[in-house]
Amino acid sequence: MPLVLALLVVLLRATALAAGPASFQEIEESLTCQCGCGLTVHACNHLQCPSALPLRQEIHEQLGLGLDKDQVLAHFQQKYGEKILSSPTTSGFNLTAWVMPFVILAAGGGLVVVTLVRWRRSGARAPARGPVAAVPNAGELAAHERTLERELERFDG
Repeated sequence: MPLVLALLVVLLRATALAAGPASFQEIEESLTCQCGCGLTVHACNHLQCPSALPLRQEIHEQLGLGLDKDQVLAHFQQKYGEKILSSPTTSGFNLTAWVMPFVILAAGGGLVVVTLVRWRRSGARAPARGPVAAVPNAGELAAHERTLERELERFDG
């Protein structure tokens, strides 16, 4: 599991580095608008939003200083707290938010496999369920037919 986690972190870092410098839109999408709409700064659709407009201006100022995406996000996190980030950080307790869905998915898959294996094994050893009817011989069958006939006559008559 630690190896998988380490590979995931390396992969995320590599894709972040391959993407090149951060664009204004990427930073907008990484920040949550503080007006209460629950959207990112980029997606906030309130005209004259009291939060999104100043945040956009501040993003321009930070990029004008030559800061990269991580530095700009660190600035906003320091100023507004972690609530401004649109996704949890990958450190500390927040790492749980990134890892637990995969752990739960793997545990659920393992539970399904174990259950199927147990059902299959128990099905092979279990005796047939329900009553097993013996095939009556001709004499018994005739006796049953006579009893049925008498009962039907009594019911009709």
